[in-house]
Amino acid sequence: MCHSFYRTSVCSCSELRVGFSVSDTFQIRFDVSPFDLNLWSATAVSRRDPCPKSPVQSVGPRLIERSRRPDEVLRWVTQNPAKISHNHYPVALQKIGQLLQSTILEHQDFQTLCNAIVSDCAKFDNFSIVNCLYAVAALGLPSDSQVVQMLEAESQSRLNQFNQKDVSMVFSSSMKLHPGSQHPLTESCLACLEKNLERERHPQTITPYTMALIAKYIARHRLRETRLLDTIADFLVKKAEYLDSKVIQKLVFPFSRMSYRPSNEQQFFSRLEEVVELKALSSPLATVNILMSLFQLGHFPGLVLHRVFSSAFISNVTNSPYALIVRRYLSLLDAAVELEYRDYAGPRLQDAHKVLMFDHALTADEVNRKYSYKGLVAEALRQLVGEQNYKQDEVLAPGYYTDFLLWMDNSGRVLPIRTGTGLALSIVPPSCVTVALHAVTVSGLCRIIMSVNDKWHYCHNSEVLVGSRAMRDRHLRLLGYIILQLPYHELEKLNGIEEVKQYLHKKLLDVPL
Repeated sequence: MCHSFYRTSVCSCSELRVGFSVSDTFQIRFDVSPFDLNLWSATAVSRRDPCPKSPVQSVGPRLIERSRRPDEVLRWVTQNPAKISHNHYPVALQKIGQLLQSTILEHQDFQTLCNAIVSDCAKFDNFSIVNCLYAVAALGLPSDSQVVQMLEAESQSRLNQFNQKDVSMVFSSSMKLHPGSQHPLTESCLACLEKNLERERHPQTITPYTMALIAKYIARHRLRETRLLDTIADFLVKKAEYLDSKVIQKLVFPFSRMSYRPSNEQQFFSRLEEVVELKALSSPLATVNILMSLFQLGHFPGLVLHRVFSSAFISNVTNSPYALIVRRYLSLLDAAVELEYRDYAGPRLQDAHKVLMFDHALTADEVNRKYSYKGLVAEALRQLVGEQNYKQDEVLAPGYYTDFLLWMDNSGRVLPIRTGTGLALSIVPPSCVTVALHAVTVSGLCRIIMSVNDKWHYCHNSEVLVGSRAMRDRHLRLLGYIILQLPYHELEKLNGIEEVKQYLHKKLLDVPL
C-alpha cells in the first residue's frame, strides 16, 4: 500500500518482473520519506505487464538488483548497450544510490552512464525523466553537472505534460539540487502546483507530500505568498486529524516563519489545538515545534500547554535522544507564558529543567555573517561610543542572541556596561514587568539593544520580520529593553563609516528617556 507520505516498494527484489519494450512504462516507488533522500531503495514493475515477455528481457534489472557493488552495476549497463532501454537508467541510478552514499562522478563507467542519459534523454518517456532527475538529486550530483542540467531542461520543457505526482517529484528534486536559490525549474513547479490547487479545490486530490513540499519551499525562501498559505491552512483544517505530527509541523512552520495568520485563523487555531493535544505524546519534538510556531503567531493553546508541561510529557522526553532540544523549546515556551499569557494557570516547567534556548548565534546568522552589515555597525559603534561602552553578541534570558547592548542615562550619555549587572538569566515575572520598566525610568538607566536586521531577517521583498525575530523583539521589550532597529534597506544606502556613525548617532538621539 502506498501511504500519503512514504512511497513504499510494490514488490521485493526476488519478485521483480519487468518487461523491456520501449513503449512500456515503469513504476518505481521509494522506500523512504521524500524529505530524506540519502537512504533509499527501489524496485520496479511494469504498469502494463507484470510478467517478463522473455527470459532475455528480464536479465537486465535482475542483474542490476543482484549487483553488490556500484562498479558491477556500471559494468553491466555500459558493456551491454544493445540490451539497454531508457527504462534501465533510473533502476541503475537507484541501485547505485542504494550501494553507495557518496558521489561517484569521477568514476569512468559512471561518466559513461551519465553520457548515455545526456545523449538519449530527449527520447525518454516522462516517467524515466522524472525518476532519473529524482535519482541524480538523491545521489548528490552537482547542480552544474551536464546530466543534471540536461534532465532539468527536459523536465522544464515537459512540465505541462506531467501529472501532479510527477511535478511534485521534480519539485522535490530541484529543491534538493538548488537548496540556496530560487531556481527557474523550482519556481515553475511551484507555479504549476499552485495552478493545480486553484483548479481542483478538492482536498482529497492534494497529498500531504505535495503540500509539505510547497510549505518547505516557501518557508525556506521566506515567501509571504498569502494565497498559498491560505490553501495550506484550509488543507490543515480538513485533514489534520489524519496527519502525523511531523507532517503537521512542516505545514504549520511557514505561517510562523512569515508571521502570517491565515484568513480562516479561528478554525485553523481551533483545529490545530484539538489535534495537537491528542497527538502530543506521539512525537514530542514535533509537538513543541508546533507550539513554538503558534506562540510566534501570538496564539497560546492552553490545553496543549497543560499537556506538554505535564509530568508524563516531561518524563517521556527526559531520557530521549532529543531531550536537550525539547528542554530548550519548553524553556522558551515557559518564558513566553510568563511574559505574554498571564491568564494561564496550568502546570509550568520546573526550574530544574530550564536551560537557555540559544547560547550562540543562530545558524542563519553564522552562515551569512560575511553578508551582514553587523561588522560595519560594530566598527562605527566602536568609533562612536568606545568599545567599553557596549557589548556585542550578548545572550539575554531566556536565551535571545542580541547584536549590540548599550546602557544610557537620562541625560543621553552612553555608560560603560558593568559585567554581570542587569544581565541576569532569570525571567522577570509579568507582575514585575511594569515595575522593571518603572525602575529603569527612576534610576535613569535605559537598556538599549541595537538590532541589525539583515535581509534574511525579513520575509522576501517585505518589511515584515520573520516570526522568530518578531517574538524575540516582543519579549525583550516586555523585559524592559528598548530596541533600535537597524534595517538593511536603511544601512545599504549609507556610504562609508562616517555616514554609518551619523546614522547610529541619530538613532541614539531618538531614544525616549
